[in-house]
Amino acid sequence: MSEAKKRKYHSPEFKAKVGLEALRGVKTINEIGQEYGIHPVQVGQWKKEIQEQAKTLFEGKRGPKPLAAHREPELLYSEIGKLKVELDWLKKKSGISLP
Repeated sequence: MSEAKKRKYHSPEFKAKVGLEALRGVKTINEIGQEYGIHPVQVGQWKKEIQEQAKTLFEGKRGPKPLAAHREPELLYSEIGKLKVELDWLKKKSGISLP
């Protein structure tokens, strides 16, 4: 009987190192996998993960704010206007005369 293999744990630093090497394109994914003792599919997955997460590195630093932040005061003023018109209509219909 053979012993069950234990899963290998790779640190985030190691994954980043291997993924960045794959992104550079100097070596093939198969060569990188052989060098580090990792399956080439895993190397490809780490490379893809780095590519997908790269855009989030610079979010929130500078640049345009989200559209919701620009429109928030406008939405609040429009809501105030609607409520004021509604209040005036209710006052008129009920016959209440307030200063």
